[in-house]
Amino acid sequence: MLKAIVSVFMAIITFFGSLSASNIKISAPAETSAFVPVLRFMVASDTHVMAAGDKQYRRIQKALKMSYAMAEADGNYQTLDAVIFAGDTTDDGLQSQRCAFKSAIDSVIKPETTVMPLLAQAHDGGSYDFKSLDYFKMLHGMDATDNHYVINGYHFITMSRAYVDGVRYADYQREWLKAELEKAVADDPTKPIFFAQHEHVDNTVYGSSDFEGWDDEFFKDIFMQYPQLVHFSGHSHYPLSDPRSLWQGEFTAIGTGALYYVELTVEDERTVHPDGYKDEAQYWIVEVDADNRVRLIGIDLEEEKVLVEYILDNPADPANREYTPEKQAAKSTAPVFAEDAKVEMKKSLGKVSLTFDSAKSTDGTPVYLYRINVTDADGNEVYNDWLLPKYYSATVDATNTVELGNLAKGDYTATITAETVYGVQSEALTFTFSK
Repeated sequence: MLKAIVSVFMAIITFFGSLSASNIKISAPAETSAFVPVLRFMVASDTHVMAAGDKQYRRIQKALKMSYAMAEADGNYQTLDAVIFAGDTTDDGLQSQRCAFKSAIDSVIKPETTVMPLLAQAHDGGSYDFKSLDYFKMLHGMDATDNHYVINGYHFITMSRAYVDGVRYADYQREWLKAELEKAVADDPTKPIFFAQHEHVDNTVYGSSDFEGWDDEFFKDIFMQYPQLVHFSGHSHYPLSDPRSLWQGEFTAIGTGALYYVELTVEDERTVHPDGYKDEAQYWIVEVDADNRVRLIGIDLEEEKVLVEYILDNPADPANREYTPEKQAAKSTAPVFAEDAKVEMKKSLGKVSLTFDSAKSTDGTPVYLYRINVTDADGNEVYNDWLLPKYYSATVDATNTVELGNLAKGDYTATITAETVYGVQSEALTFTFSK
């Protein structure tokens, strides 16, 4: 059956495989000369392939081609050593989807690159229970669904769903994980250990709070014993370019974003899907140098641009924790509107809208939110809400528009405040208008 399914996709593989990595262009980080990699890998999640040749299939191919292009452009180190796919690789866990996912990889992957997929309970498992795990192993030529790899002296551990009915993970996996982490530490305690599972660790990265619900705590007590651990997870689809998607505490946790679409939580509104959310696709390129520094390069797949870059001093040392929530919040500074920032009022079919110039960041992180308040001539509040800019994309709009709806005739005052993800607000932009 497997051979029959694979043969169906061979023509598709041949067609898409004809695309050349030389056609892919991506802007590089501004300063790379001081960082010489000895290891490079790609991390993506939530590819949600539905059929061979579909948009998600092509996004996998493009992400791989871009990753190879970046590697080939590096005069110091030109290898892509590994790729991690952190779960929800398919949309329903169908065998045809699983085979399509693998064929997308096989059409681009090179022999020197180790492929590290894992299977999530959410979309990959579907209702097929352990048949999905068995098929997953067979398709990818694995002896197990939980795996430990060593590449260039660095340890990688991936965790799939359990072979136990009714649970996401099981006790036998805790025992296995502890043993594998001990092996990695015994090999070299000064190096980071890279770990991938589908779900965020609870109360770490953006999307992992109890309210947001994209979390799991099953292994957290183990993770906290290993400062070397660098944990990658998806599931939430929350943007990797949001500074809260990097967390450091007892260990390091990193949200992967998603290759399918972007989703967010804003205040008490969960699963926010902004306009054009399915046009967003993100993944990480991760590099390590000889001093065990880790460079994270967040990529906007559709725009072929770098979204964000971090360099972590060797995370195996507990003293190296520059990206704790407390430190990041303390460094957050208020956005600013330009002195000549404009606001324009428009009326259409009796409804009023305001278009205003975007504020500028002063701390290197994107402007996360605008708060708009409108009062009438008597000081009565007639509108109070937030507006989410496209802060998670490589290109952020120069202006923003808010629809105020039907307003009675009269005079009004609007105040617009820009805000960081840590709640630091700009001075208000004020605008008076009449209807």
